[in-house]
Amino acid sequence: MILALSPAASYLVATVSALAYLLLALWSLRLGKGASRGLFGLAWLLHALSLAEGLFGQPPRFGFAPALSMTIWLVLAVIAIENELLPHLRSGFTLAGLGTVAVLLPEHFPGVSYESIASPWMPLHWALGMASYGLFGAAVLHGWLASRTEKRLREMSDLHQGMPLLALERLTFRFVEAGFLMLTASLAAGAYFAMSFYQDHPGAALNHKTVFSALAWIIFAGLLLGRRWRGWRGRQALRVLYLGAGLLLLGYLGSRFVLEVILGRG
Repeated sequence: MILALSPAASYLVATVSALAYLLLALWSLRLGKGASRGLFGLAWLLHALSLAEGLFGQPPRFGFAPALSMTIWLVLAVIAIENELLPHLRSGFTLAGLGTVAVLLPEHFPGVSYESIASPWMPLHWALGMASYGLFGAAVLHGWLASRTEKRLREMSDLHQGMPLLALERLTFRFVEAGFLMLTASLAAGAYFAMSFYQDHPGAALNHKTVFSALAWIIFAGLLLGRRWRGWRGRQALRVLYLGAGLLLLGYLGSRFVLEVILGRG
């Protein structure tokens, strides 16, 4: 299905979504639960429509801004689900403000136009990669919440509020494990496409995205092994998580940002 929104309609959809996110971020504590759900649902669905218009338009477009927007869209979906299933987490909708920027960014940096793709299965590689970005983004968010909870425990303040620290740590590593599986599948699909499309020039497949993503995979593998065999937790584990997430961020978003914005090249 090809979406065919005019530029004006596309910008209107993104603007309404951004305003809904902003209102939710500013007034989530004043709004009732039903109103917050409705406002988030409107913002999130319009955000999805805006992303789909770029990915499935004619021609499809993708780049650092759509990838970042999709990552935040996935993280916000996780927050919304947790608000229903885990009310003691208290993540709330304060991070909805990120959606304000995320949904508008692709309107100004729409990415590269793909008149054709090398394989009909290439979107699967993209989808797996973006899923891993979203899951690791959720892991970083929960790691930050765990760090904040640990700080409250040290200061002996607000001890009976929010989710217990050990439960937050377990949830953080559930997201790391799921993200690692998605990243592994994405790298495997990427390696398959590289062998198929760069048979005559194998060195062409070795770019910044590949190198940083592979380094991130090694870091995350080490983190999971360290937690399993050495009992890594707390600040030590979070530092490794942040390092891996930073490398993964540089892998696609960083390299595409340099190419598209700084160098002005697709």
